[in-house]
Amino acid sequence: MLQLYGNSKSRAMRCLWMVEEVGRPYQLVEKTTRADDLQTAEYLRLNPNARIPTLVDGDLVLWESMAINLYLAQKYDGSMHCTSPEVLGLAAQWSFWAMLEVEHLLLNLLEHRALLAEFARDASAVERNELLLKKPLSVLNDALAGCDYLAGNSFTVADLNVASILVWGKMARLDFSAYPNLTRWLNACLARPAFVRVRDQARRK
Repeated sequence: MLQLYGNSKSRAMRCLWMVEEVGRPYQLVEKTTRADDLQTAEYLRLNPNARIPTLVDGDLVLWESMAINLYLAQKYDGSMHCTSPEVLGLAAQWSFWAMLEVEHLLLNLLEHRALLAEFARDASAVERNELLLKKPLSVLNDALAGCDYLAGNSFTVADLNVASILVWGKMARLDFSAYPNLTRWLNACLARPAFVRVRDQARRK
C-alpha cells in the first residue's frame, strides 16, 4: 500500500488528490510542518530535507510533490497516465512552469491577504503579487483558448498539478475575471470528485 506523509492543508494536498484520482489504496501518515514533527530520526531517514510530502511505495521513497504526482501518473494505467512522450513532456512543462512562475507569487499573496496576522500583512505585497501574476495567468489563459485540458484530450497530471497551485488564488480572493479560459478550466478541475474528497477532508480538520 502507498504511504503518503503530509497533511491535506499543505503541498501534500496535490498528492492526496492524485492518489484519489488513480484510485489506489493508500495510507496518509499525518505530518505537520512543525520542526519537531519533521526532525525525528525516523522521518529524516525518509526525507533528509525535513519537508512534506514524502511518498513510500515499497522500496521506493520519493519527495517533492510534483515528482510524486508524475511518478504516480506513469505507474498506473488509467486517465491520469501520460500515454505518449509528448503528453509526458507537456505534463512536466506545465508542472515545472506552475512551480516556478506562479506558486511563490500566489503563496505570498495568500499570506498577506489571509494567513498572516493583521498587523503583519502588507498591502503593497498584495498589489505587487497581483501585478506580477498577470503575465503567467495570461500565458495559461491563452494556452487554454479552445482547449479543455493542458495536455492531450483528457484530464491529466498536467491539469491536476497546475490546478493544485491555482486553487490558492481562490483562497487568496484573486480576481480571475480577466482570464475566462483559465476560470472555466479551473472550475472544472476543482469540481472533480477526487478533489472534492480531499477538500472536504481538509475542511473537517
